[in-house]
Amino acid sequence: MIKQQIFGFILRWATASLGMWLCITWFGRMNTTEVSQFTGTSLFILAGLIFSVINSVVKPFIKLMALPLAIVTLGISTIVINTAMVALTIYLLPGVEMGIWGMVATSAIMSTLNGLISVVI
Repeated sequence: MIKQQIFGFILRWATASLGMWLCITWFGRMNTTEVSQFTGTSLFILAGLIFSVINSVVKPFIKLMALPLAIVTLGISTIVINTAMVALTIYLLPGVEMGIWGMVATSAIMSTLNGLISVVI
């Protein structure tokens, strides 16, 4: 049971790292002076880890607190919550910047990837 959970987390982490690589490359900007301390892929592995931890720990709590709002808006507030989770991830990453529309697009892409991984697991 625990091995399955660890495998699931590692698979989600790898998928999140790949998704964050795509999204940061497409929609974001990297400040080369701050990012120079990381090697090529370590920034995206860190981004995937931060995003996975935020989605595992912070997002369920936020969704529970926003449940009345989700009921009133028929679930549209989930887009705002997902975008806020991406914004928190980008904020915690050193040297990475992204505009609000990039964050909205990233949240849509990451939600799709997470949904596909949930089907696989």
